[in-house]
Amino acid sequence: MNRLLRFAILGSLAVSAAACSHKSRPNADLAASKVTTIGVNAYLWRATLDTLSFMPLLQTDSNGGVIVTDWYVNPNVPTERMKVTVTVLDQDLRADALRVAALREVNRNGAWVSAPVQAATVQKLEDIILTRARDLRRAAVAN
Repeated sequence: MNRLLRFAILGSLAVSAAACSHKSRPNADLAASKVTTIGVNAYLWRATLDTLSFMPLLQTDSNGGVIVTDWYVNPNVPTERMKVTVTVLDQDLRADALRVAALREVNRNGAWVSAPVQAATVQKLEDIILTRARDLRRAAVAN
C-alpha cells in the first residue's frame, strides 16, 4: 500500500500548474474558493486529476464531481490491484468537500479477491489531494 501512496505522491509532484500572466487581464480575485466553470471546485478537481494521473481513468464527470479510476496494478506488486473513486462534493475548497473511496483486490490462485483497504491509505490520498489543491490556489493568487 505504501507503494501506491508513493506513486500518488510522485504523480502529484510531477504535474505542475503552469499559468500565463497577461497585463490586459481584468483584475479579478482568482483565488476565490468558487472559481470554476465546472460544477465543483476547480482546485479540488485539478488536484484529484493530478494525484491520480498514474492510474487509468474509467469515468470523469466534472459537473457531478466524480472521478473513477480503472483497476491499477502496481508493477512491483502484481498480485494486488486498486480502484479509486473520488467525489468532489462542493464548489468551496474545504476538506469536507472531498470524499475518497478505494477498493483493493489480491490475486489468490488466479482469482481476484476483495481485500480490506487500510483507512490510512484513503486518508493519505485525501491529504495529498487537499495539499495539491491548496498549492494550486496559492499559485493562482501569486499570479
